[in-house]
Amino acid sequence: MTRQIIRTDRAPAPVGPYSQAIAASGRMLFVAGQIPLDPVTGTIVGEGDVTQQTEQVIANLKAIVDAAGATLQDVVKTTVFLADMNDFAAMNAVYAKYFEEATAPARACVEVSRLPKDVRVEIECIAMRSED
Repeated sequence: MTRQIIRTDRAPAPVGPYSQAIAASGRMLFVAGQIPLDPVTGTIVGEGDVTQQTEQVIANLKAIVDAAGATLQDVVKTTVFLADMNDFAAMNAVYAKYFEEATAPARACVEVSRLPKDVRVEIECIAMRSED
């Protein structure tokens, strides 16, 4: 198995001992959970607003997936973590702009007791890169 660390400055740098993403066996891409951090300033985007936060989270995911040579259409699985399941509809409205229902990845969505930096949403994903 090959293992390639994916790193881009177009998404926030890791804030702990983890990578933004790992490409395994050349095709599988495992992207770490992203929160709504601005990659330039490191500040939270959309304080308390799950719609703005979801937009930033997906922008961060897209930047990492792009850096690995894939697209959001190559995402096969996502996991969405919400601080409050009452935010589901607002998060889902943003999510649906990037993942069309007919071809959307498999997804799990769970409410958690707390997220890093007290954000409202975090999303991780798995993507399949094209053959080299």
